[in-house]
Parts: sequence; structure tokens; C-alpha cells
Amino acid sequence: MPKFIGLIGYPLKHSISPYFQQAALDYYQLDIRYEAWETGPRKLEPTIAKLREPQNLGANVTVPHKEAVLPLLDEVANLASLIGAVNTIVRRDDKLLGFNTDADGFLQALHKEGHFEPEGKRVVILGAGGVARAVCFALVREKASSLIIVNRTPARAKTLADSLRSHIRDSSLRSEGLKTEVTTLPWQALNLGKTFGRCHLIVNCTTIGMKYSPQEGQSPLSLAVIPSGVLVYDLVYNPCPTPLLLVAEKAGANTLDGLAMLVYQGAASFELWTGREPPVDIMLKRAREAIGGER
Repeated sequence: MPKFIGLIGYPLKHSISPYFQQAALDYYQLDIRYEAWETGPRKLEPTIAKLREPQNLGANVTVPHKEAVLPLLDEVANLASLIGAVNTIVRRDDKLLGFNTDADGFLQALHKEGHFEPEGKRVVILGAGGVARAVCFALVREKASSLIIVNRTPARAKTLADSLRSHIRDSSLRSEGLKTEVTTLPWQALNLGKTFGRCHLIVNCTTIGMKYSPQEGQSPLSLAVIPSGVLVYDLVYNPCPTPLLLVAEKAGANTLDGLAMLVYQGAASFELWTGREPPVDIMLKRAREAIGGER
């Protein structure tokens, strides 16, 4: 009898996770099926409850459930608890355990594909949801000098900023030396060049520009506000390139798409579910094929 791993989110039409995760499972000839379980907010609780059935090994969690899923789990790993978001669930015996592999996946892609070291750098973050939380905590731990968080809902940006400042204060008591300056700006600030004038890295953690989304074909930033030489990292991976990255290239910026992060975080999830070394090269190859061919 096959086992199952699910992808829980809404919508999921854009997702390529089933393609590269199944390729990894097939590489080891495991009788496991990775499936997309499109789940609206009202169906989240029963879908998580379904993970307790013996044929299910766990799930990935994506937009918009990464924060909402926390109280539905039995245990949450320290990093996921600190970030306040879960993207991987593992069933062990009769318990559901929550993990966050987004933070590590984000940094691996930033280092290996973007050739960027965050320490001492100024960063602007677009968005304040579950993936933005992982990104921000990762950058603080990597000792970025400043973070500016810009979000449509100011209260969410403030909540994230307060969590980061609290973590930074606590770290000083442990002599970790985290000193990132964290500020927030209203969404309208994206229209102002001065918002980005001194930054080294811009990270889009929103779904703007994502294929099949209401904002498909749109860019959160205009050509006029993007400085040349900055690295623009769009966590949206479908389409590739995104409207934001096309604009950034015209502005003379360096660009990094979200495909590598998707695969790196998925590889870490694969290891949690199976205990096997993830075949990252195979996963990357299959992901690129699924998104529209080798690049």
C-alpha cells in the first residue's frame, strides 16, 4: 500500500512541488505519492486531521496557511516557533510535528545562486506573511544591518517587526551580537525611490506576479524606483522570469528567482519525511523542466 505526502495551500494551480518531490521519491523507488491537496481556509482543520491517518507521512504547507496551521499541531520545532510559521509537517507515531525549512532554503539559494552575503547589508522586504517571517528571521541571524518591512496591512508588518526586535533583544542577553535595525513603511512607500536608495537587497515575499493569481502579470515595483546594482530576489517562481525580475533587469539590477529556494526548502522537507539524503540535482532539474525548460 502506498504512503502519501500532501501539499496544503490555496490556490495550488501554480505549484510545481509535486513534480520535483515525486522525482526524488521515485529516485529511491519509494512507494510514496506526493499530491497537491488544494485547501481553502475553512477546510484547513479537517485536512490537517487527515494527516493523522496511517497512510500519510506529512505535508508541505504553503500560502495562506503557514501561520494558521501552528495551533493544529502537537509540537513545533524551535526555529518554526521562533519564526511563527510552519511549512513542513511530519507525522511521527500519533503526533504531528511542525518545522520551518523556508529560512534555510532562502539562505541556501541566496548564497549559492545569488552569491550574496547578508552580513552588514541593508534589505527591503515586501510582505509580512509566513514566508516573509522566515526570510526576516534568517536575515537577522545572518546579521543584516537593516530591514525595512513594507506590507499592505500595516498591523501585520508591525507584528513581524516587534517579533524581530524582541528576538534581537533576547540575543544580546546570550551574547549573539544581533543588531539589525528593523523598521516598517506603508505600502505606498514602494512608489518612492528613496525607499530603496541605500539598500543592497530587495526580497519580494508577496504573491504579486504569480501565475494564476489575481495579480498575474503585475510587478510590485516600477522601473523608476529600482537602483542599478541592487539584488532583486523574487520568491515567486512561476512564471520565470516574473514581471518584477523583468523590470529589475531593465533597471540594471541583479536578479534571483524563487525556484532554487523552492527546491532547497523542499529538499530539507524530503529528508524530514524519509530520512534519506535528498537528490538535489534531480530535484532542481525536474523543477526547471516543470517551469518551462532548462535555463
